Amino acid sequence: MAGELCSPATNSATNRDECAMKEYLQIFWAFIKVGALTFGGGYAMLPILQRDIVEHNKWATDEEVMDYYAMAQCLPGIIMVNTSVFIGRHRKGTLGGVVAGLASALPSLVIITVIATFLTAFADYPIVQNAFAGIRACVVVLIANAVIKLWKSAMVDWKSIVIVFLPVFALSAFTGVSPILLVVAAALAGIIITVVSEKKGGEKA
Repeated sequence: MAGELCSPATNSATNRDECAMKEYLQIFWAFIKVGALTFGGGYAMLPILQRDIVEHNKWATDEEVMDYYAMAQCLPGIIMVNTSVFIGRHRKGTLGGVVAGLASALPSLVIITVIATFLTAFADYPIVQNAFAGIRACVVVLIANAVIKLWKSAMVDWKSIVIVFLPVFALSAFTGVSPILLVVAAALAGIIITVVSEKKGGEKA
């Protein structure tokens, strides 16, 4: 399985330490790519997570990534960093979460510092504006692709679509309701749907 670097048969303490270090380095490398390639906000990280974390390394499932992303939106701070910490902790405990969070934030820190120091004067240049316009268009395609892939795991039945997805979409698109309230409401709806379904299943049995 991708992402598995340490064999259960590894007995030597030195070998275990080396394997653990390799795993932390792998986490660092994976999330530094997330931080370096996330243009256009937190949603832009979804296609990278889906490809590298779910498909390649198999550190989490599509469902788990969506759960972590939803929780990250409800918490203070940057969605990208919050989500990275959740996944890193899931993979390698508290230190794994710290490594993932620092790695995802590092590229932004470096890039913003460089831009603020050297490139501010060039922000109004047509070539720079055109480059960012191209990046924004690319981000939309990547997000759409990730949404299509994650749809299959997130929309598990008609109840998810009718009771949760459609109302949340309408409120998000046509009102000013806070995303935090929408996530909390969706979580409560999911709990109610599960409880009612289990109760009905028990009555039929």
